[in-house]
Amino acid sequence: MDPAEGALQRFADVVGRQHALTDPDQQLPYLREWRDRYFGRAAMVLRPGSTLEVARIMEIASDTGIGVVPQGGNTGLVGGQIPSEAGTQVVISLTRLNRVRTIDAVGGSMIVEAGVTLAKAQEVAEEADRLFPLSLASQESCDIGGVLATNAGGVNVLAYGNARNLALGLEVVLADGQIWDGLRTLKKDNTGYDLRDLFIGSEGTLGIITAAALKLLPRPREKATALVAIPDLDQALKLFRLAEARAHSGLTAFELMSRLAIDLVVRHVADTRLPLSKPSPWYALLEVSSPDVEGAASRTLEGVLTEASEQGLISDGVLAASLAQANSLWHLRESASEAQKPEGGSIKHDISVPIARIPDFVRRAEPLVEAICPGARPVVFGHFGDGNLHYNVSQPPGMDKARYLSLWGRMSEAVHDLVSRMGGSISAEHGIGQMKRGELVRFKSDVEIDLMRRIKATLDPKGILNPGKVL
Repeated sequence: MDPAEGALQRFADVVGRQHALTDPDQQLPYLREWRDRYFGRAAMVLRPGSTLEVARIMEIASDTGIGVVPQGGNTGLVGGQIPSEAGTQVVISLTRLNRVRTIDAVGGSMIVEAGVTLAKAQEVAEEADRLFPLSLASQESCDIGGVLATNAGGVNVLAYGNARNLALGLEVVLADGQIWDGLRTLKKDNTGYDLRDLFIGSEGTLGIITAAALKLLPRPREKATALVAIPDLDQALKLFRLAEARAHSGLTAFELMSRLAIDLVVRHVADTRLPLSKPSPWYALLEVSSPDVEGAASRTLEGVLTEASEQGLISDGVLAASLAQANSLWHLRESASEAQKPEGGSIKHDISVPIARIPDFVRRAEPLVEAICPGARPVVFGHFGDGNLHYNVSQPPGMDKARYLSLWGRMSEAVHDLVSRMGGSISAEHGIGQMKRGELVRFKSDVEIDLMRRIKATLDPKGILNPGKVL
């Protein structure tokens, strides 16, 4: 038996044969991401059922030098969760680590394992009359470990922050199999380097998150939701400032969508429609939350819309009169990604710029895209309130998809160069993964890259944690 085969047997002994997958058909869901941009091969897919099993796997991997790719719900968008095509790495799926260990409603925290889905974490918090506010379109599938490993954002970052802001502590398995128990639920702990923040956003390249202590907040007693039509992006910026000034911290979402983004949703997603009298160049979805159950949120948002209409900032709008209507408005926004698939190739950009520069960015990016591919169609949507746009570009109708996608490098380089000139980031919430490794070294300083590599070499000296990702 060669060393590799011996290691695979040792892995299987740890998790049990039924959770050590070698059959290609059984492995397939773990080797391909949902957009079909990245596909890999694995010597084995392991499904451990406890932190101790993860630790034992990493001890064997460290002993044998086998690369390990941690994976949560496989909803990542930059290929960080997919193994290489060499077939020499093993995938560790954390979906069986799905227990809620503790919940402290009074203290405002809960401890959950990495395989708990985001939707489940929200549900558990709600049952305790608390709020876990992280919200993503993929929340039924994505896992807590994955959202922390990528520092996911979503629609509520404006009010509550990224995943990083909602984690109080972590449990992490290190490259050599040691377990760091940092599951503290303290709001304040100023005792040296913050190891928690080191692992959050590291995409599994420094350690494997197996559990997290999460922050819980008071639940809003009322939410008000509205969709409005906006003549141009300068007016969108003014509307955001107005809503922020009137609602203060009660403004929990301000989502932007271009006309094409909405058109594609209505065209391709069942049970969707534009609930306004006519199309508009731009739309915004606003949400205001309130601890008051006496209609405070509705009154605030209605006042914002009235004032915005008087100032000519919006041309039309609808304020949801029920939870069902609010959900239908959110469905328009949350379907923006899937609605692009039937249109053929789509070149994706997850960028951020200072909020005040969003209108200028969109105006300056369009001619860059047109020069590279005449007729390409920007599909713009995202989290206007925190400066994060998904600047996706769909292929011209009738163009060969493969030919269009061959332009990905040129187009992304042009868009990212513009983002950099405007003081922005080439990855606002999706991470680096495989997709943006080359771009990272173009925009990070030599000092930053050197520091990142030193940290990686210290925590993973054999380079076995998620090889080929980030750095």
